[in-house]
Amino acid sequence: MSQKKPQILSSSTSLPEAPANKLLDVMKALRNPDGGCAWDIEQTFETIAPYTIEEAYEVADAIIEKDMDALKDELGDLLLQVVFHAQMASEQGLFDFQDVAEHAANKMISRHPHVFDDAIAQSAGDVDEIWEIQKDKETKRQQQDSVLDDVPTNLSPLKRSQKLQKRAARVGFEWTKPIDVLDKFEEETQEMREALQGGNKAEVLDEMGDLYFVLTNFSRMLGQDAEYALIGANKKFERRFRGIENAAKELGRSLNDMTLDEMETLWQEQKNLEKS
Repeated sequence: MSQKKPQILSSSTSLPEAPANKLLDVMKALRNPDGGCAWDIEQTFETIAPYTIEEAYEVADAIIEKDMDALKDELGDLLLQVVFHAQMASEQGLFDFQDVAEHAANKMISRHPHVFDDAIAQSAGDVDEIWEIQKDKETKRQQQDSVLDDVPTNLSPLKRSQKLQKRAARVGFEWTKPIDVLDKFEEETQEMREALQGGNKAEVLDEMGDLYFVLTNFSRMLGQDAEYALIGANKKFERRFRGIENAAKELGRSLNDMTLDEMETLWQEQKNLEKS
């Protein structure tokens, strides 16, 4: 006896289903205990969370690569993650996708009074300040013991570092200008040199953390995302290293048999090719 398959499209209408509604129906069918997908049915918020994070990174990767076809595909995958979480929540009577969309829309209206109300913002800095003021009104920050209390602990280290620094800056704990942070970086670099000379591994690790922290702060003060910058650096390194591998093969050589100076020459050639 064949098992009844869950229906995706409603038979009560002859009109094409809106793509968003179709996606919601597909996820509902996949999670249907009567004929759905065994893998999808057994998933939980906890098991899906890593996929959600992974898809967000793949969106960022497509943006860095400037691949719009890939971006469309990855945004679809990220949207699917939202739908997946919303469907699981709906099954538990917590909320559904429409609640998520409504909440997001209302939040954007609330945090943009310069667009939807009579507040005035003449620069991106003004907008950021308004955003934080409105967020304070929506949350219970005023009742917190520290301005750092609601910085998520499960962010990646670079993301959390930047969040912590941004919160501290809101109360004036901030360098005057980015160049001051470079001076601090030079100071930390000297401390790293001293730690290396001392040979204490714990001190070296501690100073390494300080170097990362200062560079992350520098990135934030320039209005850049430290993690996004590192993703770009990783891509650049991979592209250039693959380039020197191919260049070595064209010479009938292996990198294993080349000196560091020879590899450096090929590396510089790859950099020059990118500039030309």
